[in-house]
Amino acid sequence: MASILWRPPGRLYFLTMDEAPVDPIQQVEAACDAGIRWIQLRMKLAPDEEVLEVARAAKKICMERDCVLIINDRVAVAAESGADGVHLGKQDMSTAEARRLLGEGRIIGGTANTIEDIREHWRQGADYIGLGPCRYTTTKKNLSPILGLAGYQRILGQMRREQIPLPVVAIGGIGMEDVAPLLDAGLHGIAFSGMLVRAEDRPGLVRLLDETIKNY
Repeated sequence: MASILWRPPGRLYFLTMDEAPVDPIQQVEAACDAGIRWIQLRMKLAPDEEVLEVARAAKKICMERDCVLIINDRVAVAAESGADGVHLGKQDMSTAEARRLLGEGRIIGGTANTIEDIREHWRQGADYIGLGPCRYTTTKKNLSPILGLAGYQRILGQMRREQIPLPVVAIGGIGMEDVAPLLDAGLHGIAFSGMLVRAEDRPGLVRLLDETIKNY
């Protein structure tokens, strides 16, 4: 169990997309410049060598803009690139093993679909939870059962009863119309990809999201 509760740098969490009109480095730069301070480099289709090269460039961008960089899945890449941490999927390395390899100074997030997943991440020392999917999403190939708003409400209620204080972000297919209901349900924040990548006015979208978040 984590001894000190980590606080995320914001309530907006951007994940890069493989199928996007611009490359991952451009996506990271655009997200940082738009005002997002919590970035995940997610390159599911690329080999480790390519991800490491991109991660090093992304880390430089994030350091210059005071942003947190998380690497999806690849613990060795996170360690070697100097990234701030790693996010583990349901089929990836255990949280405890990642902690052993990365040490106490790095952030470890874990994907969850059930309260059982969350209990195990908490027991093993995770710093935050990505809970979902909220809706159907094309960015994930092996999609877990869709939670919807009712699923989030049920699981967050169970977390409160069990006094599991981990920050939880909603993941998976989230649109602008989902933001307020999800925050109202008690989520710390939202993770998104396509909503930002496809936006014509990215800073404007982030400002709109920030205005929504201020009410919660």
